[in-house]
Amino acid sequence: MKKMGRLYILMLNIFIAMLGFGLIVPVMPSYIEAFGATGKTLGFLVAATGFTQFALSPVAGALTDRFGRRKLIIAGIAGFTIAQFIFAFADQLWMLFVSRFLGGAAGALLMPAMFAYIADITSEKDRGKGMGLFSAAMTLGFVIGPGVGGYLVEYGIAFPFLIAGSFAALSTLLSILFLPETLTKEKQEEARLNKDIHFNPFVQMIEALRTSYGFLFILAFVLNFGIIHFESIFGLYVDQKHGFSPKDIAFVITVAGLAGVLVQGALVNACVKRFGEMRVVRYALLGAAFMLIACRFAPSFWLIFTGSILFLSATSFVRPALNTLLSKMAGNQQGVAGGLNTSFMSLANIVGPSLAGILFDMNIEFPFMFGTLVLCVSFAASIVWGKKVQHAHAAQGRL
Repeated sequence: MKKMGRLYILMLNIFIAMLGFGLIVPVMPSYIEAFGATGKTLGFLVAATGFTQFALSPVAGALTDRFGRRKLIIAGIAGFTIAQFIFAFADQLWMLFVSRFLGGAAGALLMPAMFAYIADITSEKDRGKGMGLFSAAMTLGFVIGPGVGGYLVEYGIAFPFLIAGSFAALSTLLSILFLPETLTKEKQEEARLNKDIHFNPFVQMIEALRTSYGFLFILAFVLNFGIIHFESIFGLYVDQKHGFSPKDIAFVITVAGLAGVLVQGALVNACVKRFGEMRVVRYALLGAAFMLIACRFAPSFWLIFTGSILFLSATSFVRPALNTLLSKMAGNQQGVAGGLNTSFMSLANIVGPSLAGILFDMNIEFPFMFGTLVLCVSFAASIVWGKKVQHAHAAQGRL
């Protein structure tokens, strides 16, 4: 199969995975009611996937460099298939937790392996396009997941997960049939000679920060932190301050998310080719900071709507450009870099909502102000880091 065909299979895999994660949003209250659980249980259930993915991603990243991309991709999408069917047929609460933990483990296997696979099948020139299309598929699945779940649940609370599991099974079959291994036996053996695998994610993350591209992991954390920081309190903020209805909130988030898909699919590659990855990352961070604080001062629905679209569009430039730059600097450690990247993003998904909630309880304006500050500091730090890298690698051309 041609390289673009392989990329489309990866896009299908990540789309189905993110769609499955989003399905839970409108369906979960019905499950909680059916099992007589509490809101706290709901919180733990939602967090289970993120915690598992955070803990396992660094190890999974190291494994994909040692044993190849294909095995982990197939294992990941197959694990996700099983997780969806467990959720669909669960008749006890513990089965829901098993499903969510298994889904997190599947995500930990999938993300670094797919990240490395894209790096393997794209040239440095076309890597921005590959990462952009992959990120667009990821964003699209996440955006439409809740809507699809809300529609399918009319046929029964298990039906969305049966559909997701069926599509995941098809994706598993396509991966088995049409995804060849991209990592040579020699490179796998070379990676296996390195016996130093830390099973503590914090140890690996600290060591990763000491590498030449460690700052990129900080930016990955900041990016996800900023997005989840915004999304986790946006609905509550506009409800309390502007009286938005649930329909208004859903409309804003959905359209803004679709705008992000358009940016990643159509604009990122052209911007990366014209300006370079680091400049795209840098000024997208600045634009996101400006739009975030603009949302705080916006007095009307349409201004908040516009600000939200521009904020999520700006952040949509960052992830594929950042992934492209990381893959170029990671060399033969594509899997390790992808796993650590996923761990930093997962950690942000845990910290972001928690801190946003604490700040919101102090003052409803604080999350926007703090998020803007973090993005501005990251913009300034990226200038300093970019200059250091340019001086160190002047012969390698523009970042």
